[in-house]
Amino acid sequence: MSTTFPRIGVLIGSTRQGSLNQALAQHAAALSPVDLTVVEGIYALPHFSQELEADAPQSVADLRGAVAGLDALLLVTPEYNASMPGVVKNAIDWLSRPYDASVLAGLPVAVIGASPGRGGASGAVGDAVRVLQRAGAAPLEATVTVPRAHAVLGQQLEDELKDRLGALLDELISAAEARATNAA
Repeated sequence: MSTTFPRIGVLIGSTRQGSLNQALAQHAAALSPVDLTVVEGIYALPHFSQELEADAPQSVADLRGAVAGLDALLLVTPEYNASMPGVVKNAIDWLSRPYDASVLAGLPVAVIGASPGRGGASGAVGDAVRVLQRAGAAPLEATVTVPRAHAVLGQQLEDELKDRLGALLDELISAAEARATNAA
């Protein structure tokens, strides 16, 4: 496993013990041919406010610094009320500001999500892709959603899900490598 190139972070929108999305992130890490680094700190962020933007709190600076050092990002989001949780949207808002210094600008992002319902977090994933595009990131067109995740995310993934997740990771790695090469 490579530990330095490309540098891909994982932003997980749930910290609950036994979270389906943490399990999904762990499966992605196990399938990835490169190391994935969990980006911590989204739960320490204050609610986004333009009044705080000019003199952002340390938690914001820490998150921005962690993401600024990446070649790509894997966003793993649960679904709350048919959309992404507020903590994920808040993190995107902080990372995208100020507009002229956004750490998301052009950053390749793959979005995945798991849900116990039939939709498999498709509302959250779709909304996250839309917001990331608007924020200036470069989200991949392909996404992975996992419906009925309690039954699916056991010890071993079914081959079809492994294949979809592996293909998405390969695409993200290629985008990360292209970004790193173009920046050099």
